Amino acid sequence: MSDLSRIAAASLLLATVALVPMAASAESQRFIPDIIISSTIPANGDVNPYGVAFVPSNFPKGGAIAPGDILVSNFNNSGNTQGTGTTIIKLTPNGSIAPAGSASTFFTSTPIGLTTALGVLQGGFVLVGNVPTSGGVIQAGSLQIVDRSGNHVASFTNQLNDPWDLTIYEQSNNSTVFVSNVNGDAKKNKNGSVTRLNLIISSAGISVTGTTVIARGYTVEPNAAALVLGPTGLAYDATTDTLFVASTADNAIFAVPNAGNRTGSAGTGNVIFKDDHLRGPLALAFAPNGDLITSNGDAVNPDPTQPSEIVEFTKSGEFVGQFNVDAGQGGAFGIAIALVGGDTARLAAVDDNTNSLIVIDQKVVPGG
Repeated sequence: MSDLSRIAAASLLLATVALVPMAASAESQRFIPDIIISSTIPANGDVNPYGVAFVPSNFPKGGAIAPGDILVSNFNNSGNTQGTGTTIIKLTPNGSIAPAGSASTFFTSTPIGLTTALGVLQGGFVLVGNVPTSGGVIQAGSLQIVDRSGNHVASFTNQLNDPWDLTIYEQSNNSTVFVSNVNGDAKKNKNGSVTRLNLIISSAGISVTGTTVIARGYTVEPNAAALVLGPTGLAYDATTDTLFVASTADNAIFAVPNAGNRTGSAGTGNVIFKDDHLRGPLALAFAPNGDLITSNGDAVNPDPTQPSEIVEFTKSGEFVGQFNVDAGQGGAFGIAIALVGGDTARLAAVDDNTNSLIVIDQKVVPGG
């Protein structure tokens, strides 16, 4: 089975599909799913896509990106040197794809090594973390602010130490950003952490009103394929004020209580999912049905017969399903999910092995 066939078949796990007799409208009974596979390699040759983020529907007009666009951050340069990539590319998912070397560049960074810490604020700004390397050694990183025209605005470092991933919760002009930090330690250590940033967004820019380390104690260790393993994907449930953390080296998903309000660290929080289906969980996101979705990077508990998988499970830790985005190990990394058109869920996932972005549309089952 080809990779495309496997992706098409696996994407049906995201929704229930029933075969029915053909009606008058062929389009209304379409069988094949909507899938786009596009290169993430821009003209400068950057590779190793990490972060993925959607531009939200209410994003301001007049910039280089528009609502519905998908952004991808590159971690490596054209020589495939870890921690040296400088570009964020964009894809407008209108059916057109970019061949290798022609992905549209939204932003070129001076700090190098753009990570999975990629997100878009409704107020018109993009956040991106970087974990740079020099001679293969991790250096101090930062969280950059980029405006909608692709211009660098500011960088944050306070209580941040090598931002690896992030998630955003927004209310009006107030935004809460949770950032996972790998703390660049060359030795195995329990020093991975999560920082909460409280932001106020205005037309003049972004101001930080508070920074708090709300969790710490996740395992961090070096890794040849991924450079470093540590706390990565984050997903915030505002209804319960719980932050879910995918800790790669610990091969587990943790839940941090009172994440939006606590004034100190909760340690690692509580393990809610530690299952043989996890193989070094990386990115983390909520599906429209309330389940959690994580990508397996295969750095922990690898199985060549189950490579590069995206895994769905409930918030209480019950396994639901999985599918792979590549036939080889180590391909799955960044993922993002958005609702489009009212009844369609769009899953965007990167494949590190092929340097491509996979976009899959599925109808949302009412009440699902």
